[in-house]
Amino acid sequence: MLPEQRLQPHLVDLLYRQSYAVLFSNFIIPLPVAYMLWNVVPGSTLLWWMAAIYGLTIARVLVSRRYFKHSRRGADQTVENANSSAWRFAILSWASSSLWGLLGWFGFLSTQPQLQAFTTIVLTGLVCGAIPSLSAFPIAYIGSLAAMLLPLAARAVTGGGDSDTVYLVFVICLAGVNLYYSRVSYRSMVETVQLRFENLSLITQLKTERDKARGADRAKSRFLAAASHDLRQPIHALSLFNSTLAALGERGDVKSADARNLAGRVKSITANLSGLLNALLDVSRLDAGIVTVAREPVALARLFDDLHGEFLGKAEEYRLEWIVVDTGCWVETDPMMLKRVLGNLLTNAFHYTDRGRVLLGCRRRGANVEIQVFDTGIGIASDQQDAIFDEFHQLNNAARDREKGLGLGLAIVRRTADLLGHPLRLVSMEGRGSLFSITVPSVAAPATTPAPARTWPTIGAIRIIVIDDDRDVLDAIGRLLTVLGCTIYPARSAKDAIRLLTAAATADAIDLIIADYRLENATTGLDAVDELRTYLKQSVPAIILTGDTSPLVLKTISDSGHHLLNKPIDGDHLQQAIHAILRPRSKRPPATSARGQGSV
Repeated sequence: MLPEQRLQPHLVDLLYRQSYAVLFSNFIIPLPVAYMLWNVVPGSTLLWWMAAIYGLTIARVLVSRRYFKHSRRGADQTVENANSSAWRFAILSWASSSLWGLLGWFGFLSTQPQLQAFTTIVLTGLVCGAIPSLSAFPIAYIGSLAAMLLPLAARAVTGGGDSDTVYLVFVICLAGVNLYYSRVSYRSMVETVQLRFENLSLITQLKTERDKARGADRAKSRFLAAASHDLRQPIHALSLFNSTLAALGERGDVKSADARNLAGRVKSITANLSGLLNALLDVSRLDAGIVTVAREPVALARLFDDLHGEFLGKAEEYRLEWIVVDTGCWVETDPMMLKRVLGNLLTNAFHYTDRGRVLLGCRRRGANVEIQVFDTGIGIASDQQDAIFDEFHQLNNAARDREKGLGLGLAIVRRTADLLGHPLRLVSMEGRGSLFSITVPSVAAPATTPAPARTWPTIGAIRIIVIDDDRDVLDAIGRLLTVLGCTIYPARSAKDAIRLLTAAATADAIDLIIADYRLENATTGLDAVDELRTYLKQSVPAIILTGDTSPLVLKTISDSGHHLLNKPIDGDHLQQAIHAILRPRSKRPPATSARGQGSV
């Protein structure tokens, strides 16, 4: 709700706009009044009275015209200006009401009941009619009411007759009733103005939300179009290479050189496709809010050294000068996330720099450290500097050459920086290069402690239930885990797995459940895990596999507490996940398998 002070200009506007009816009546009513009082009041007095009323009415009209002219010019109506306009209107209203109040005295100069009744009716009409026109400024109505009724009340008091007493009571009741309705009218006007502002505010919000929805819809369309293109291209290439391999096979044995060449191309395309899917997944995971931040002291020297080695080959390939400025700064952040941010910024810098150099360094900013990635590339126009952080938005890559990236790196950078709470900054001039920076809290270097070496034991001799309704995927995972020495119970549903376990009579020795998220008959891997745990009567750990990038699905899996793996995965990632889950568990006696014995 707006305070009444802010409403004052709008109430004053109502005060002026609703005064036309009263001003019109001031031109008409004096004529019949003069006719009725002509034989009671001296003519000259009546003429002066009429002239005064018409003069004040004209003055009020001129003041109103001036007000509306000022308003139409669009001049700001401050509270002070509104108060001045209101008091100007009130003073003129009081003066006009004082003249009408004289009617209450004139009408009772005669003892004729008809004339007294006429006088009372005219004053009653004026007093009641002033409610809608003056209530927007209550003091104006109160003064006008007093000015019109006090002479009549005074005449009734000095008269002393029974009829005078009746008129006095009538005046008191009339004043009380009209003051009450004036108060009600004022509140109604305030509520009307409030509602108008609320409606305007709602309309503005609706327009804003509509614009946001339209923008999101356009962004989604661009996102889907770009994602569809970038997904179809490698799949299209894979299909052609597969057809080539089949054609070579039909002609006889495939030459080893051709096979190696095709395998290398297929591996490269698969890596690109996997990179795109992983980038899409990163965006969805950040949007879903399931990425946890693990802050710790990080030595920028070590991080910079890793990045230097990682991008040295790219610098040589692009024939660019690659400069990393030494630093002794330590910062508090999530090291993996910060490295991912800087890696994306550096990748972007190398892709869009044709000559010159790429530089990585940092500067102290009070209690913070600003890590900077500078390049001498093509630069970014000022009208594009916000858009480049949108998904699939790329500059100078209309053909969507995957060698120049996928257009997701900076989208991931912005989301990750927001999650970490590290301010992101961009300074760029078209044709002059760009400076991307991220500001991180500085910390003192901690005492050095040797990090324990981490080794991965070999998988083997564990029993795993694998559930996937896709026969090819089920067979692929089963073969991989069998080769690694595991005992596998593959099934397309929880019910099929329960039948296998019942037949094998090994329900008490299951170590792990691996289930795809989307299963047949509208069930999920979470449902399958719950059903199997109920059958096994123990909380067996589970890995949920999914190719879904929906933030809602990812959050649902994350909230379940099960380990989440996103497709596509390879054997190394699967082994690491199994080790991470089973390593904290107490070791049971190893089970035998075709590959020998072992434990995790």
